[in-house]
Amino acid sequence: MNGLDAVLARGRAAAERRMRETVRLYRQDADTFDRVTGTTVPGQQHDLYEGKAQVKPIAQASGEDVQAAEREVRLLEYEVSLPWGTPLPDGVRIRPGMRIEVLTSPDARMAGLVLWVTGTQYGDQATAWRITTEDRT
Repeated sequence: MNGLDAVLARGRAAAERRMRETVRLYRQDADTFDRVTGTTVPGQQHDLYEGKAQVKPIAQASGEDVQAAEREVRLLEYEVSLPWGTPLPDGVRIRPGMRIEVLTSPDARMAGLVLWVTGTQYGDQATAWRITTEDRT
């Protein structure tokens, strides 16, 4: 292992020790309308990852009020860090619109939070896999 690889291994281990939340990353099929019941049926969810993560608000993000489905929604940005070597199913890439649900957190107020993926960062010299998300509540 060369010097850079050793430093990255230590940095990745340190980043993983800071991951105190448990999250579920998933994609969801489109909702369908049931004409018999007159209700919208949520699409099936496909789990891609469940495990440790670090979830933190993006400090400089001030939030943005937008209209969605005839109601005002405040968009707040979060960065979700997963272990650098997190595997995904073959052929799957993280795309905007996928979701991350916070299952557990030392901050109990975060449990149940569902975040929408807006982007992801890749890099061989990163200490964690960082995913940009937004809270659409």
